Amino acid sequence: MPAHWQPRRKSSAGPIIGGIFGLMAVAFVVVVLGASFGERPSASEPVVSSLREGDRPAREPQRGEQQPVQERRAPLNTSLKENTVYTAGALPRTRCPGGRANVFDHAQIKAHILKTAKCMDRAWQAALERAGIPFEPPKWVIAKGKGRGPCGDFPQANSAAPYYCPRTMSVYASTKAMANGNGESVGYARMSSWHGAYTAMMGHEYGHHVQQLTGLSQARWERTLASGSEAQRLALSRRLELQANCFAGMFMRSVAASYPVPAARRNDLFAFWGSLGDHPGWPRDHGSPPNNGVWFRQGWQKQQAYQCNTWAMPAKAVS
Repeated sequence: MPAHWQPRRKSSAGPIIGGIFGLMAVAFVVVVLGASFGERPSASEPVVSSLREGDRPAREPQRGEQQPVQERRAPLNTSLKENTVYTAGALPRTRCPGGRANVFDHAQIKAHILKTAKCMDRAWQAALERAGIPFEPPKWVIAKGKGRGPCGDFPQANSAAPYYCPRTMSVYASTKAMANGNGESVGYARMSSWHGAYTAMMGHEYGHHVQQLTGLSQARWERTLASGSEAQRLALSRRLELQANCFAGMFMRSVAASYPVPAARRNDLFAFWGSLGDHPGWPRDHGSPPNNGVWFRQGWQKQQAYQCNTWAMPAKAVS
């Protein structure tokens, strides 16, 4: 995850469009703090394959042998604007008690992340398979300090952020960096010490896994390679990241009753996401803090996968 996504330490110290723009009217007054989250791009991101090993028959059928009737499924749409994931609907209400994990305690927050990841598996598996999309869970690599994965160091220099690596379909995170910061980047605990904010952050990374399973990541990567300017590449990155915010909002709403997420905590989540975003003077690859908050809230309020279609929105909604 690019280091510039982190909050920096001070040197001295209904319809989708209606849902988005009703909030954007007041969103742009939010102070830019900046933060880091997202997908770690790879020069060789894998293509989603429609053929899996289990699809091949174990032996050739014999003459006269009755063959089972194969269910015909329409091919998956892996495009950005009309992807099959948009037919998945809402995530099912999922039981996921949050408990009392201390975000500064490695063992506690690691166990919490892995526990709530199982909730994400259940919720997203049900939704994706309902839409005919094959599911497999991501892997999680949670370290106390520093580590290295196929997509690079975690945390990266001057970054506290976890990241999703498409190459291994894994999320990499440092609990110490997330809580306390790393280098010039302050920790997320500066904005919220409630474990629900960390669950939502991991919901964002899980959103990148959903994008990988559905072909959205591959489609975005192909568009990125074909882009003629840095501005176009950054715009594609913002749409990808803001969509993952929306997916995170969908998940947190699906577990709100059991986690629980009462009104005060819900408002904490909205404020947390509204404080994350692009720093002035750094590449605009994740979206403004107001738009980060808007898209998380979009997923929370609308609760439908098609309401997270950032690729169909005008540029100012994903700036």
